[in-house]
Amino acid sequence: MAASDTALMETIGSFIKHHRLQQNKTQSQLAKEAGIVRSTLSLLERGQNTSLMVFIQLLRALKLLNLLQEFQVKQQISPLQLAKLEQTKRIRAQHNSRGEKKPNTESDW
Repeated sequence: MAASDTALMETIGSFIKHHRLQQNKTQSQLAKEAGIVRSTLSLLERGQNTSLMVFIQLLRALKLLNLLQEFQVKQQISPLQLAKLEQTKRIRAQHNSRGEKKPNTESDW
C-alpha cells in the first residue's frame, strides 16, 4: 500500500532533519548554506508543503545530491539494436583477385 502524500512529505522532512543533525548543523546554518530562510526549512522538516527546488537546495547543502541519480533515465539499447551494431563492427579477411588474403589495415584503436 502506497503512503499518502502527507506521509511522504513527513518522511522527507524527517530525512532532512536526520541528516542535518548528523552533520551537527542548526536550522539556521543549513538554511543559510542552502540559500533559503530558516522558516522554510522548519516547514519542510515538519512535513509541510514546500517546493521541490527547496528540497534540491537542501540536498546540495547536505552533500546528498547523489540521491537524485535514481531519477536519471538511463538509455538502454535493445538486443536487436545491439546485434545490428555488432554486425557493422565485423571485419572479415578479404581476398584479392588472385585468391590471396589481403592484410587487414583497419584497427580498433
